[in-house]
Amino acid sequence: MEALFTSTVVVALAEIGDKTQLLAIVLAARFNRPLPIILGILLATIANHFLAALLGQQAAEILQGDWFRYIIAASFILMAVWTLIPDKLGEEEERRRSPFGAFLTTLIAFFLVEMGDKTQIATVALGAQFEGVVLVTMGTTLGMMLANVPAVFFGRALLDRVPFGLMRVTAALLFLVIGVWLLLQTLRIV
Repeated sequence: MEALFTSTVVVALAEIGDKTQLLAIVLAARFNRPLPIILGILLATIANHFLAALLGQQAAEILQGDWFRYIIAASFILMAVWTLIPDKLGEEEERRRSPFGAFLTTLIAFFLVEMGDKTQIATVALGAQFEGVVLVTMGTTLGMMLANVPAVFFGRALLDRVPFGLMRVTAALLFLVIGVWLLLQTLRIV
């Protein structure tokens, strides 16, 4: 259950103000069809985060030892720093028109935009830490949905009301705490 809870909280906080959340707002404004957009986000996230968690788990199985735990701890600490940098959706991505409907456009766009994104990297690290692909995928997907479903429904109004700076700092602190905790565990201090 720790893997599910931690994965959900980490990704939900990290997703606030992330480019995929901005993409959800753009798609919602463009198509005005919430259900297909939400389903596209869900399926793209499941596929993307399953592969990321699997990669993390496989890396943890192959690369065992304290040095690998130090790398995972460092990756969480670096994620804390990266989380403090606000994302912006490029003008080209905003203007690009799709020949597909809302569902397929969202599915493809979310899967591709999530590649190398901080939530995907966090999912790899969580998969390595917990070595539980299913629970990590469920947690990170739930976190993505918690952050993006309101964005689809409330879009611009949400951007005006949510203090993204505070959310970024909170997410960064969470990544930092996980990284330091893992580091202290590896050093056998806690």
